[in-house]
Amino acid sequence: MLLSPRSSRSPLRALRRGFTLLEIMIALAILGLLVGLAVTNLDSIFGDAQTSTAKLFVRESIKLPLTSYRIKMGDYPSTAEGLQALITAPSGKEGQWTGPYFSDSKIPLDPWGEPYIYRYPGVHNKNGYDIFSKGPDKTEGTADDIGNW
Repeated sequence: MLLSPRSSRSPLRALRRGFTLLEIMIALAILGLLVGLAVTNLDSIFGDAQTSTAKLFVRESIKLPLTSYRIKMGDYPSTAEGLQALITAPSGKEGQWTGPYFSDSKIPLDPWGEPYIYRYPGVHNKNGYDIFSKGPDKTEGTADDIGNW
């Protein structure tokens, strides 16, 4: 059976149908809204991750190096010796020191690029040490400080 030219155009015309300009604009508008929502929430997403990282360091990661130091040296490093005592021997204690007690060659900074604050004896932990990050505002003594207390 031979197809007439008119009947052969119908399937072709059906294949050429695509999205209308209105449909494309609606899809782009929805995509734009989703991107806008994602961008506005990035700060809270990454802010929470930074806070969690600082909490993990002050409450868990630094415990083992400080405890190892205390076992070998008899006590935690003083405030003056600081966390640097975990990497290099404090003066006058070179013979007793068997470190480094921290795996890296330097103590990491907090997620906001500031050094962690260490105090022994602690102000918050009277029988132990205090270690904390000044938090996102980079100011000590404010509500956003992240410490081991």
